[in-house]
Amino acid sequence: MITGDDVRRVAMALPRTEERIVRDRVTFRVGRIVYVALSPDETSMGFAFPKEERAALIAAEPGKFHLPRPSDERYNWVQVWLGAIDGPETRELVEEAWRMVAPKRLHSLPGRQAT
Repeated sequence: MITGDDVRRVAMALPRTEERIVRDRVTFRVGRIVYVALSPDETSMGFAFPKEERAALIAAEPGKFHLPRPSDERYNWVQVWLGAIDGPETRELVEEAWRMVAPKRLHSLPGRQAT
């Protein structure tokens, strides 16, 4: 099962990522923009994701993905159960969320694939 430490290892390897605690949640951000947040019990992870694609993602795998809390539905955000994903999928979700918020010039740094 994926843990908060697994998410942390992926996120902290990405350029300009900072870890912060906000309202009992571990968050990962670039500048002031949060791209990943762990639930207080670390059973789910919220991540940046295009709003217009959110419904399709949840409909495709409702046992894995779910809507954020109602106050966060206005953002480009979706939730995933950590117990439902593996290491490679964790890396993919975190890296794609980072790409949504990181400056484009960081996307092609050595060791990063350009988008």
